[in-house]
Amino acid sequence: MPPDDNSKELEVGELYSVLKRRGYFWPSFEIYGGVAGFVDLGPLGSLIRENIEGIWKDKFLLEEGFHLVDCPSINPEVVFAASGHLEKFSDLLVRCSSCLLPFRADHLLEDLIENPDALGKDELAAALKENDIRCPECSSELGGPEEFNLMFSTFIGPGKEKLAYLRPETAQSIFMDFNSLYRYNRDRMPFGVAQIGKGFRNEISPRQGMLRLREFHMAEGEFFFDPDDPSFKGAGRYLDLEVGLLASSDPGSTIHTTLGKATDEGIIGSRLLAHFLGVTHSFATSIGIPAGGMRFRQHLPSEMAHYARDCWDLEVITSNGWVEMVGVADRSAYDLNQHAKASGVDLRARRKFDEPIVREISRLQPKMKEMGPIFRGDAKALGEALESLDPKNLKDHISSREPITVTLRGKEVEIPSNCYELVEGQERIHVEPFTPNVIEPSFGIDRLMVSVLEHAYRESDTSPKGGESEDGTYRVLRLDPRVAPVKAGVFPLLNKDDLPELASPLNDRLRRRGLNTYYDVSGSIGRRYARMDEIGTPFCITIDHQSVEDGSATVRERDSGEQVRVPIEGMVDLIEDLCRGRVSFENL
Repeated sequence: MPPDDNSKELEVGELYSVLKRRGYFWPSFEIYGGVAGFVDLGPLGSLIRENIEGIWKDKFLLEEGFHLVDCPSINPEVVFAASGHLEKFSDLLVRCSSCLLPFRADHLLEDLIENPDALGKDELAAALKENDIRCPECSSELGGPEEFNLMFSTFIGPGKEKLAYLRPETAQSIFMDFNSLYRYNRDRMPFGVAQIGKGFRNEISPRQGMLRLREFHMAEGEFFFDPDDPSFKGAGRYLDLEVGLLASSDPGSTIHTTLGKATDEGIIGSRLLAHFLGVTHSFATSIGIPAGGMRFRQHLPSEMAHYARDCWDLEVITSNGWVEMVGVADRSAYDLNQHAKASGVDLRARRKFDEPIVREISRLQPKMKEMGPIFRGDAKALGEALESLDPKNLKDHISSREPITVTLRGKEVEIPSNCYELVEGQERIHVEPFTPNVIEPSFGIDRLMVSVLEHAYRESDTSPKGGESEDGTYRVLRLDPRVAPVKAGVFPLLNKDDLPELASPLNDRLRRRGLNTYYDVSGSIGRRYARMDEIGTPFCITIDHQSVEDGSATVRERDSGEQVRVPIEGMVDLIEDLCRGRVSFENL
């Protein structure tokens, strides 16, 4: 990170030492030697994560109007067979021929070639050979790249007949719930759905601390819209926002332009996609990531996820270089189509026309009188699955009166020729079904939290006003008050002379207001300030002998070290206003 004022360059090892010592996070299972890819959030880490998620909810639920859901982390196998994750959600690994340790193949090439994660299996094999990459642990030869599916498997129930997986993303449950969510939204389009929860990916070799975890926190939104009418009332809000873009057409240079101009020039595919890049940028700056420390990078065609038509990553500069924090993907209608096909359930919305339109039609129509006795309770679902098929792809079956195969709940079912007919001609349409498209902003909360902490951390050889360093280095986390886990330190100057009798009730009132505090009576006031600065507490309140005389107290601001005296009577309202940004400390 760049130095600030008289701050020194970021010392990553010192930062992580502070975060562990002060209770932000530490390795899981540490007494047994730990397991790579798992981290425990301590008291402060849990609080800062909740604060970041709270700001995310404000952004997406209140400002963007998304609906919040909470769905299971375990999904049956059929879900991921339909979504494509069973077949395609893999990374390429190589194993050492001697010590047998596995390594993610593209990670071994990160410092040697650009975008190694965009290479295919054969290309990776060639690049590893060309660069003479050997085992990082014992220098032996590596085997060829092999696919490794990243999902954790498990079983539902006491037997082993119901295979299931821990979700690698929260999105699939939202797609499966589309019909219920569409009804909840009173059959109106567009609408957004948000979910915050845990994701699980069995990473091959996680060696980047909290940047690559096997169990992690996600916040995802799915915005459903009519592809024939992709506009909505908020789409122009961020078009004047200037951002850095690294487009796939020119991956070597970042351009700085507005989202509106980038859309008009075809760099960004739609105003709707541009809007959610703007929402993402706004959220990132609101939690403390500087605009100059981030950029959007478009995925190359060779690295695009199997479900994505286009995708832009919000990347943030960290001690590990540029790291992906958020993916904003155009998932088209992929997921709804896949689940409709696999389940046999119609997952479409309806366009309603004020005046009926005349349209040429060609569709398969089920004959329910014939289907009922054959398929009984499944007849309705099979009929809907039949109607969703495109007759253009079934010309041979229809002309030769062959059975047509549809999928219902993951099983293929043959519909005899006497159970369907081809309907063609003109039709006056009042309502038309369509499959919504989806824009998905997907946030890695743990990565964002680490990035915020890195950008907030400062070291200095001199102490700010009031602070007192213990070892000659003064450490501060300049966290936004909304993000900071502790909002205020409350200190009686001495643990006597009626000072605790004023400080303790004030501390209780602040906490009842929802403002997390730290009550401290030990050590010099300078050392107490230093402890709060180190964990990012934005304000400290000191009760002294003057407080007993006139009912006032000293409020100290973390970043400047400046202090003002204010009445204790209105202290709770003042601290809340300061933390919410309704008033500034400079204006007190």
